[in-house]
Amino acid sequence: MAHYKTEQDWLILYLKYLLFVFNFFFWAGGVTVTAVGVWTLLEKSGYLGVLASSTFAASAHILIFAGALVMATGFLGFGAIVREQKSCLSMYFCLLFVIFLVELVAGVLAHVYYQRLSDELKQHLNWTLIENYGQPRATEITASVDRLQQDFKCCGSNSSADWQHSTYILSQEAEGRRVPDSCCKTVVARCGQRAHPSNIYKVEGGCLTKLEQFLANHLLLMGVVGISVACLQICGMVLTCCLHRKLQRHFY
Repeated sequence: MAHYKTEQDWLILYLKYLLFVFNFFFWAGGVTVTAVGVWTLLEKSGYLGVLASSTFAASAHILIFAGALVMATGFLGFGAIVREQKSCLSMYFCLLFVIFLVELVAGVLAHVYYQRLSDELKQHLNWTLIENYGQPRATEITASVDRLQQDFKCCGSNSSADWQHSTYILSQEAEGRRVPDSCCKTVVARCGQRAHPSNIYKVEGGCLTKLEQFLANHLLLMGVVGISVACLQICGMVLTCCLHRKLQRHFY
């Protein structure tokens, strides 16, 4: 560790402390970003089967990658600050810039997907219910729809009447059901045979409105977390450049 005697030395020490504090919050931000991405995939992946594109899942994967990179970069930053190594500081700056670009891509994907979210759901959700639900080739979609209806306490894309045209409901496998059992307030075998409001969920706007609101809120959460960490990175890159220049002048 260098000894600090001159005004220049104290300025370096001051910058080191500022960068150390920044790096701590930066590392904590990486933990938060990773946690949000993992939570999205583990807890909310049950709804992804009803979406037409993989943009929502791709945004979550990018967040996890960026968060893991942030945490690794944070450890490098601590070492670079303590050792005062200009090469490590340069690498630290480069990684901050790369992470910033990765989060920028994730933010753009989230924004683009947010703009097309409503149209995609309107076009795809009802078609999924009618054509894919209950089919042997689409067990994952069936599970996604069942979870969607139970979690959001809804039935059908716009209303329970959507199920009247379902391939599954019109087949013998339905055993006389008018809606899937997952529409029922209390799920028991063949409870979907009785489509009365006292038995099944009758929600205005159906599952479409609730799923759209949920995804919009979640995309907003991912965007806020990503932007917050990106703002920290800009501060970090400025502080890293300042410290690198001061060390260069100090030792040469």
